Amino acid sequence: MRIPLCLAGVLLAASASGAAQAQEQDAASEGQALADQLANPVSSLISVPFQSNYDCCYGPNDADRYTLNIQPVIPLGISQDWNLITRTIVPIISQESTVRGGKGDSGLGDTVQSFFLSPKVAKNGVVWGVGPAILWPTGNSTFGSDKFGAGPTAVLLKQGGGMTYGFLANHIWSFAGKSSAPGISQTFLQPFITKTLPDSTSFGLNTETSYDWKSKDWVVPINLSVSHVVKFGKQPVSLGVGARYYAERPRFGPEWGARFVMTLLFPE
Repeated sequence: MRIPLCLAGVLLAASASGAAQAQEQDAASEGQALADQLANPVSSLISVPFQSNYDCCYGPNDADRYTLNIQPVIPLGISQDWNLITRTIVPIISQESTVRGGKGDSGLGDTVQSFFLSPKVAKNGVVWGVGPAILWPTGNSTFGSDKFGAGPTAVLLKQGGGMTYGFLANHIWSFAGKSSAPGISQTFLQPFITKTLPDSTSFGLNTETSYDWKSKDWVVPINLSVSHVVKFGKQPVSLGVGARYYAERPRFGPEWGARFVMTLLFPE
């Protein structure tokens, strides 16, 4: 039986449209899966975030500070059931003078490296990881502590239905370094919640709270963010923007800030 040319054309067009829709659905599903993995600090996903932060207003001069955090996350399978996830934060900082007539400075800050031992398979959507956090004194004289530090770190989260709820914490004590530099005893607390849509758009809310047990100072920035997974060629990338307000800060600390994040993703 012959199929009229016009009908054949319609069938071909319908087939091509169906294939295109299937590809779009597959891409959206892949994007959502990557966004969900990115919301999990101890997922089996290699990622390299470049987190650009602007903060205002430091000191009597209302100085601006710009910080670029390079934050590679690398999971290593150490057995059939366990991963070891390394999370490293290398800050590059540029800041105006906090007093009138002074000079600003730029350079490296201290590096914080965390190691999480985490099971490969989540039970009932619950994921956890524990391990050590290490402070490396890579900072220059303005932004560095001149101290080595270490302490425990842990993360606990639950995922399901596009939602991620979790809590990450660490505490670092100094144990070596310049004797003239002040000691370190600092707690970091990060509760977070993320909603991921089927198109891979994610909305996040967290705090990056720290408490200095030496100076008795709290720093409590509240962060709101939105991000989306896109592809440049075959390379998946998450692009995100955010804003923050400092609910608690030391005297002459920052008042508000903004953030832009570009994260390179390397799925298995």
